[in-house]
Amino acid sequence: MARSVFRFLSRQSDTVVLEGGAHMLRLPRFSDYRQWYQLRSESRRFLEPWEPTWRSDELSESSYRARVVRNEQEFASGQALPLFLFLKDEQCLLGGMTIGYIRRGAAQCCMIGYWMGERHAGRGHMLSAVQLAVPYIFSELQLHRIEAACIPENTRSIRLLEKAGFQREGYLREYLKINGEWRDHLMYSLLAGDRSQQPMQVTPERGLQDPQATGN
Repeated sequence: MARSVFRFLSRQSDTVVLEGGAHMLRLPRFSDYRQWYQLRSESRRFLEPWEPTWRSDELSESSYRARVVRNEQEFASGQALPLFLFLKDEQCLLGGMTIGYIRRGAAQCCMIGYWMGERHAGRGHMLSAVQLAVPYIFSELQLHRIEAACIPENTRSIRLLEKAGFQREGYLREYLKINGEWRDHLMYSLLAGDRSQQPMQVTPERGLQDPQATGN
């Protein structure tokens, strides 16, 4: 099942779909804008305390399309893999996950970040997403280490990471500027050897049906 790391680094017309149970992770498309806009706008108060300050045009279609183009470039170059989380059968957008800061060489690691729409929170959807992404990161991307950082008050995120097998490593002072303030974070990590990974289904696609399909 493993593919060459260099294929990931060089391919520009491919995408990745991770499927398991009721959930699916895939690269976002321009055509996802309406679902994304609805979910983010209705969840704004729920999300803002845990995210960088939203720009005045945060939810505009032009800003979304620019983000899509920028992250498509990051995906094509192997820097990041931005994904949207859907209920597979309904194609209902639940949230998003980014496998980012991919480092090769001696590090062989990445950092994951995620967000969930308020009406879908607390139902185990993001845990399922992490359990889909972890085997892909270790087997397909051939990385050794996954990192995740969260604000100490974000108990939902802490429970999620611990359920997924991540271990707390340390306390990072004023690590990221969140909602206009420099906030301390807890650092968690998962190593390739920490646990056996459950098999999952990976569907590489060439030539998406939507000609504007791209990264987040």
